[in-house]
Amino acid sequence: MTRTLRPVDPAIGDEVASYPAFTASEVDAALAAAHEAERAWRGTSLDERARLLAGAARLLRERRQECATLITREMGKPIAEARAKIDKCALTCDFYAEQAAGFLAPEPVETAADDSFAAYEPLGVVLAIMPWNFPFWTE
Repeated sequence: MTRTLRPVDPAIGDEVASYPAFTASEVDAALAAAHEAERAWRGTSLDERARLLAGAARLLRERRQECATLITREMGKPIAEARAKIDKCALTCDFYAEQAAGFLAPEPVETAADDSFAAYEPLGVVLAIMPWNFPFWTE
């Protein structure tokens, strides 16, 4: 029997949508796909990553009302707060697009060696089990 997830609008009790739950093999396939995507992402330049983050910010702003409505329907958050949440997400994308190169730059470290530094390297895919109401940002 296939399980189905059915988010309900807390304000009026109507079903928002229905989603079939993943089977164990679908979870494995999704994790494998995420691993392959991460391996490709490692080769993506910081400039390209920044461009993509800026694009995500632009899309969030363009789809602000649609995204805010989804938050309101799924979580019951007042629409003004939901719009603010989308604005916050877009602002965060812009911030990291602008600051990532500085955050990720190797940092010199004083040691007895001629040249030492701390470098930030990708670790791989991180699986996070998030609350059901995690469509955009968790406070």
